[in-house]
Amino acid sequence: MSQVLKAAFLGLSHRRDVYRFVMRHDLLRNMAWRYVAGESVEDAIAVAQTLNSQGLRVTLDHLGESVTSATEAAAAADDYLHLLDEIAAAPADANISLKLTQLGLDVDPALAHFNLSRVLERARLHGRRLKLPDDEIFVRIDMESSAYTDRTLSLHAALWDAGARNVGVVLQAALYRTGQDTASALERGVRVRLCKGAYLEPAPVAHPAKSSVDRAYAELAEQLLLHGRYPAFATHDERLIHHIQDIARRERISPDRFELQMLFGIRRDLQLRLARQGYRVRVYVPYGRQWYPYLARRLAERPANVAFFLSAFARESLLSRSARSAGAT
Repeated sequence: MSQVLKAAFLGLSHRRDVYRFVMRHDLLRNMAWRYVAGESVEDAIAVAQTLNSQGLRVTLDHLGESVTSATEAAAAADDYLHLLDEIAAAPADANISLKLTQLGLDVDPALAHFNLSRVLERARLHGRRLKLPDDEIFVRIDMESSAYTDRTLSLHAALWDAGARNVGVVLQAALYRTGQDTASALERGVRVRLCKGAYLEPAPVAHPAKSSVDRAYAELAEQLLLHGRYPAFATHDERLIHHIQDIARRERISPDRFELQMLFGIRRDLQLRLARQGYRVRVYVPYGRQWYPYLARRLAERPANVAFFLSAFARESLLSRSARSAGAT
């Protein structure tokens, strides 16, 4: 799909009229449940346990981002504390992912630091109680757009330097800077999830072509496999997965030293096949009421879904205008 179409579609994700349309449209809400576990923590735990029963590990993400007040940020942190309590009570083979803007990064970096520290402490508490291998439930900081990369890595570094070891980061192969960020993470022993990157980035900071992103991903994956601490590779691209497998075989890296990660609702056949082959496969499972921006990013990656969405939106807009015109006569 062209960058122009992707940009246009992602732009719609911020419009309230489009949001209201999606919430009213049953077919589009049903499309969301292909990619989202549901709106409640109970929905998320049920999906996690089902996936666990099939040999798949899980990352749970309570959807939300870009809060604008300390009250909202505290509430988001409380939601994650509750999620950790439910993971421990289930129990489920699950860790968590979160966004720093959801915890108040745009309000005050110190606020996000405080809220994330609360989450990490609860994760350690449950990990010790459950006697998990590292005495902690792992927490991954999701990477947002390039505008947040420096602030995200700086906050992580502050926690790392203070002794937090149950927290990792995500790096995006699409960004030119990621080679340096990967080298820094390797030097410090930080656990990295490598992804391609789902955000539309300006030309000066990101590779312009998919082939360039794929090439960067393959090179970074090799570095992480050879030198990383339990790296995670987030991709549905079978060519890249085969590349990772080939390196692991060549270097005699056993499958328990890394993870292959995929999104809930995408390439389920591949997830199960890799798990049966002995690879550690983790499924990223989002849930919560704020699912629309996440759905928009998933749709923007699939041209057929974009075409369906735009045609449905156009039809409903036309019907609404016709109804208003009829009412005015």
